[in-house]
Amino acid sequence: MGKPTETRRAEIILGALSAAADLGLGAATTQAIADRVGIGQSTIFRHYKSRDEIFAAAIESIGANMLRALEPYFSGGDSAAVRLKEMIHAQLIFVSNNRGLPRILFSDSLHIDSPILKQNVQRVMRNYSSRVVQLVQEGIEAGEFDKQLDPTETVRYLMMLIQGLLMRWSLFDFNFDLEAEAAPLWDFFSRILKAE
Repeated sequence: MGKPTETRRAEIILGALSAAADLGLGAATTQAIADRVGIGQSTIFRHYKSRDEIFAAAIESIGANMLRALEPYFSGGDSAAVRLKEMIHAQLIFVSNNRGLPRILFSDSLHIDSPILKQNVQRVMRNYSSRVVQLVQEGIEAGEFDKQLDPTETVRYLMMLIQGLLMRWSLFDFNFDLEAEAAPLWDFFSRILKAE
């Protein structure tokens, strides 16, 4: 008897992310994914109609898991600055445990070939940025961050910094400690946030 559907679907998603991390999204075929999971390619198609559907589900899953991991930083007793700093650190830990994510984010498949995949990534990014905008707004209102800052623009630049770091990490085949980059990134960005 086979595994329950949700268990098998989760295994396929993990196999897809693993294949993307090691081979790149273009080479992460359904056969490569099946090989990672240790199943036949036909089993993949019992659970997903296409490779794009697998990666769309992977983005949905990883986005939901990331927001769940970051949720404690969006509210709580600590200052907005402390929570933002800790959130950046937690986010880099999360991505370092999901190396397939930057390979997907910076692939031609996402940007050109797959509108569904692009829409899913855009939705995750909007959900993430809206939560971080609220956190920055909270810091502005508390007098921790410069009141002249536009929260939406500030978060856009923070996301660019993080995405640039992830691109460098991916281009260098994950050969440096991503988590260790959290402190220098915060040191740089916190200067932008500081209220005069």
